[in-house]
Amino acid sequence: MKIYRCNKYFLDLERVNIMGILNITPDSFYDGGKYNSVELAIEHAMKLVNEGADVIEIGGQSFRPGAAMIDEQEEIRRIIPVIEKLSEMIDVPICIDTYRHSVAQRALEAGASIIDDVWGLKKEQNIADIVFKYNAGIILAHNSISHHYKKNIMVAIVDSLNESVKIALSAGLNEESIMVDPGIATSFGKTFEQQYYILKKLDCLKKLNLPILIATSRKSFLGSVIGEKPEELLVPTIVSEMWGVIHGANMLRVHDVKETKKALSIIEKIMEVEENGE
Repeated sequence: MKIYRCNKYFLDLERVNIMGILNITPDSFYDGGKYNSVELAIEHAMKLVNEGADVIEIGGQSFRPGAAMIDEQEEIRRIIPVIEKLSEMIDVPICIDTYRHSVAQRALEAGASIIDDVWGLKKEQNIADIVFKYNAGIILAHNSISHHYKKNIMVAIVDSLNESVKIALSAGLNEESIMVDPGIATSFGKTFEQQYYILKKLDCLKKLNLPILIATSRKSFLGSVIGEKPEELLVPTIVSEMWGVIHGANMLRVHDVKETKKALSIIEKIMEVEENGE
């Protein structure tokens, strides 16, 4: 059985895992300000787990285009109380969305099991050392300061992620604790068209021989086609996620766990049916 190992947890990669998003921020593009108290955050996290989330990802810094960057102390202040309390209440791994070594360390000390590094260890490589120390898992996302690439974007993403993986392995991490994310986001240096192209060519990431996470939930590139706001993008989100699953995604980072799980059950049923239909 293929697994993703993160501290005491072992996620089964023979099925698609669902990561529920919990943003403890005032300015995230979809749910900013909704859960910026410990009580509200815990309540929403429990709802996501009850709906079937395999992982809860907590973010204290918004990465939407134009979001104000906060210092590491403010990021820690936002997330640590929630991690400490939530880790005692749920039996699924908690993931922290950060690229800062100090934040990653405090989060793992508080009970987190995965670090989702939005810069793929390209900002602070010593995050890998902390992840290794705590026997945690890491998600390496591709990011860029520009959407202009000198070569085909998928070649550039694979090459960049391969560099990130080498940094992780050199710190002692096992491949079973590494996952990759192509970084489908305008704020990660991709145009709307490029984000669609990444989905179209997602199976190129299979060259890395590592599990793949995609994060398309309610993002603006989906609204660019039909002119809708994030609140109206549930159906386009589900479509993009299921396309990703068909083309190799092992984990989906989502706002809407219940709806995603329903759609996923149908896709998985189709994919498991024998060729003879019996």
